[in-house]
Amino acid sequence: MTDLEFADVAAARDRLDDPSVVMETPLESNRSLSGMTDATVYMKMEHLQRTGSFKTRGAYNKLVQVAERGDVSRVVAASAGNHAQGVALAATKNDIDSTIVMPRHAPQAKVDATRSYGGDVVLEGADFQAAMTHAKTLADGDDVEFVHAYDDPAIVAGQGTIGIEIHETLPEVDTVVVPIGGGGLIGGISLALSELAPDVRVIGVQAESAATVPESLDKGIPQEIDDVQTIADGIATGGISELTLGLIRDHVDEVVTVSDDEIANATLVLLERAKQLVEGAGAASVASILSSEVDVTGETVVPVLGGGNIDISMLQTVLEHALTDRDQLLRLRVRITDQPGKMSEISTVISDHGANIRTVRHDRAVDDLQVGEAYLVFQVVTSGSDHARSVIEAIEDRGYEVERVH
Repeated sequence: MTDLEFADVAAARDRLDDPSVVMETPLESNRSLSGMTDATVYMKMEHLQRTGSFKTRGAYNKLVQVAERGDVSRVVAASAGNHAQGVALAATKNDIDSTIVMPRHAPQAKVDATRSYGGDVVLEGADFQAAMTHAKTLADGDDVEFVHAYDDPAIVAGQGTIGIEIHETLPEVDTVVVPIGGGGLIGGISLALSELAPDVRVIGVQAESAATVPESLDKGIPQEIDDVQTIADGIATGGISELTLGLIRDHVDEVVTVSDDEIANATLVLLERAKQLVEGAGAASVASILSSEVDVTGETVVPVLGGGNIDISMLQTVLEHALTDRDQLLRLRVRITDQPGKMSEISTVISDHGANIRTVRHDRAVDDLQVGEAYLVFQVVTSGSDHARSVIEAIEDRGYEVERVH
């Protein structure tokens, strides 16, 4: 058991009394997601918070108490972006200075937003763990306090207020699906629901390359991953804490993993079918119910959309990845004799079949080509798999060798 109790979450709910900092986000039903999963799906819209993420809940709960003590003039935090914004805003609202250490390659949108909320941003380290190591060296004064992203009962209690809101708004819920980075969000939500609705199933979701929880549960102690590479940067913490591991062990029913391909597809589905723009960490919960990992057939299910602070360059990468997976964006390599008119001929075939050519290039210096041969590499936009197949077959029918390349 942990030292954190439901009473701490209830007290945090009372502290979150300023809607300009933390709002009670809606639960929005979605027919498309419901049809895809044979369930009744309600999205918990935490990406609509002022800072674009649930993280402000824990940060504000923590810093209200720090301000009441009156012995801290500056707080220091480490974050890949969302905790940074939450701490910066909560600190400013409580008249406390804040220094936020973010990885050197943190999304610029999150860096800019953190500064706009009043935080002094320091870029240090290649990843979250390195940023946190540096941040702790800055929190060495008597009037300075380090605010951990998830290894802090006050932070976890603040995140747990989401569980209270879900229960109050949708008491008939069967399953709640929560993305996991450091475990603070699912730790707080699962603690709240274990008190209010113990029959509700709580499922945690991690990105495959950032999945620290399964091994941590197996070994009984928190495990870390040194090199975390995932499009879901908001849950790429590379580790959890004793506090959050204990809460997951005690209150979470199941933990699953999803691939970056599945997260990218879920991001696109949310854009197309729900008109919601979320980051990879926010889409992970939806990815799990769209996959074979989580069966919610016949249930009322709530995926928590944890954040919407996606960098535009990352959004482009994610969408191209998802479109490629759907065969709506494909790269075709066509072997030709290097003669005038070949590009025009193949381009005409593609155009006649209603596909759009985005780019094309000649490759001549390739080992497997004979003298006088070349490759034409087309990037083509189609309407989907059937359309892509018809384009490829049409080129082959003209006597050309066609290969899908990535």
